[in-house]
Amino acid sequence: MNHLFIVRSKFNEHKKITPKAFVVNAFLLVFLLFLFFYLSFLSASYNFDFGAIYEYKDKMIQGFFTSFFISVLSLIVGVIFALILCYMSLCKIVLFNMFARVFIELIRGTPLLVQILLIYYIFADNLGLDNRYVCGVLILALFASAYICEIFRAGILSVDKMQYESAKALGLSEFEIYKSVIFPQALKNILAPLSGQLSNLIKDSSLLSVIAISELTQNAQEINAFTFSTLEIYIPLALCYLVLTLPISMFSRKLEKSFS
Repeated sequence: MNHLFIVRSKFNEHKKITPKAFVVNAFLLVFLLFLFFYLSFLSASYNFDFGAIYEYKDKMIQGFFTSFFISVLSLIVGVIFALILCYMSLCKIVLFNMFARVFIELIRGTPLLVQILLIYYIFADNLGLDNRYVCGVLILALFASAYICEIFRAGILSVDKMQYESAKALGLSEFEIYKSVIFPQALKNILAPLSGQLSNLIKDSSLLSVIAISELTQNAQEINAFTFSTLEIYIPLALCYLVLTLPISMFSRKLEKSFS
């Protein structure tokens, strides 16, 4: 029986769980979670009425896809910004180094909510950028770029310095060294955390509701205002975010295992 509940493995070794143990423990976990939530809501004497929110299902579906597409676009634009930042942080020009360092520290050291409010209501307004969806994508991209830049930089610096010097001795140009030697080796250390960053962006996109972008959280708040069904709307909201992020998290873990 012990093999169903205890996995014997060495330190820093991937745990191998048998299919039978997985099914038994998954069933047990689901049962315990169901029991916990059932007893919690039973003690609260709350009567659920999901019928009140059913007619707004299209609004939730629209918010679901809006959140996903905003997050994917933000990641793509964020990768472009991050590549520029990474070049600036690694190049020999002191001004570029300082700019990249200050930008990264500012973004990582301040809350995303504050950045959204400042950029949208001050900078975007002064620049005449009225499309809140474009602003939302750019804000998330700038926010993500600071973290993605550090992922890129760590991946590049993880490559042995001798690789660079050997390629230089062979007469390869700087561009050829990075294209053919550095990036292919750094890629394995970049892909897994980069896919994890998309999962974070999907959750961070919920803060765009403060500038009235019709993403998942904003639409859920509007439905709650119409129906006064708080738990009935926020439970599906949490499940929607899980549906978006769980496959990405699983893919990220698979990448980590394949490259380890």
